[in-house]
Amino acid sequence: MQKQGFTLAEVLITLGIIGVIAAMTLPALINQTQGKELETGLKKAYSVIQAALNQMSYDEGQVPNAANYPVRQFMPVFKKYFKVSKDCGFNDCEQSSQDDAGNILYISQAYKTYNNKPMTTRLIDDGQIFVNDGMLIMVENIDGLIWILVDVNGNMKKPNRLGHDLFAFQVMDNGKLLPMGAEGTAYDSVNKCSLTSTSTTNGIGCTYKALTDKDYFNSLSFRLISTSSLK
Repeated sequence: MQKQGFTLAEVLITLGIIGVIAAMTLPALINQTQGKELETGLKKAYSVIQAALNQMSYDEGQVPNAANYPVRQFMPVFKKYFKVSKDCGFNDCEQSSQDDAGNILYISQAYKTYNNKPMTTRLIDDGQIFVNDGMLIMVENIDGLIWILVDVNGNMKKPNRLGHDLFAFQVMDNGKLLPMGAEGTAYDSVNKCSLTSTSTTNGIGCTYKALTDKDYFNSLSFRLISTSSLK
């Protein structure tokens, strides 16, 4: 009885088909995984920051708001509630870019907006710390407000964009921490979480949407692929 087998041509055709299928499905799987990691990181950051604020309020005996912690007075106290791996002072870890003449442009060297435009550093220049799990926590503490921005996977990992891995929270007058974009916060999730805006703060209002819209991170997939080469 003669044994039947595959010819070399049939094997090569089969491998080619498998390769095409893999090429079609692998990017989607990678982005789904990355999106899930960013979502988990955001939820963890929200919980960790809220716990730190609660403990700070208890220890200090006062509400942690801008009235009690005026210009650049918040981070020196707040950072005590984290295991800090690197203290960047006010803005040593993520600084503003400069033009050829050395003039400060107040544009981030590493970060972009939600739709990949230049992002201002005026949101993150009143205190910056790395914590042991890799998060980069940055603060805006001026003009009667306190905002906390968190890069959930650190500034050495992509995509380094507002509303993707960089998310903003606002400390309200009553000391409550709200995701930016929630009712009562400074920025909404319509004008400041836009695919078309050219604002240097676009994406700062995405946090509430990211926490409440179950499809939010899935919708980032094509942007995660397109920015895979960004620092």
